Amino acid sequence: MNPCSIPLAVIIPILMIMIRATSAIDFINSTCSIIAHDDPNVDHALCTTSLQAAPASGCATLRALGIISIRLVRYNVTDTRCYIKQLIKNGRWDSYMKQCLSDCFELFSDALPSIKQATRYYSMKKFDDANIQITSVMTAATTCEDGFNEKRGVVSPLMKRNNDTFQLSAIVLSIMHMIQTGSG
Repeated sequence: MNPCSIPLAVIIPILMIMIRATSAIDFINSTCSIIAHDDPNVDHALCTTSLQAAPASGCATLRALGIISIRLVRYNVTDTRCYIKQLIKNGRWDSYMKQCLSDCFELFSDALPSIKQATRYYSMKKFDDANIQITSVMTAATTCEDGFNEKRGVVSPLMKRNNDTFQLSAIVLSIMHMIQTGSG
């Protein structure tokens, strides 16, 4: 066997993998650039890091990024719901904070079936119906945060999580809009 052919046989597959990985990162980056440009509520860095970290995003089409982003919302809502439960259980809160946390727990609990329904609608290409379900998740995060803001001096322990839920949901809506308008 020619020693020169061994490195070439190894190098070519590695180069092909690197080219695919670079094009996937570029696709996610350009998609997130469009989303962040069109929606001031979406941070480009959150969009790219979230989508790039998701399994299967490396070879995803725009339609696949849509389902991946819905899953990210579901994971975020599920985790936030669990976090709220732990805050209620382990924290020493005054009655106002306990009520806010309980309200948020209920809002995030109610959001889970909406996300599951959005997934079904998205899979059936019923984007308007999926939009309604995802928008209700955004409303849940906003309503949760607003509850803390009603009393002066109260700092929400869920501010970042509510913001992430809102942004991840906005990413879903933007991707659906890109698919519907053919702009992706």
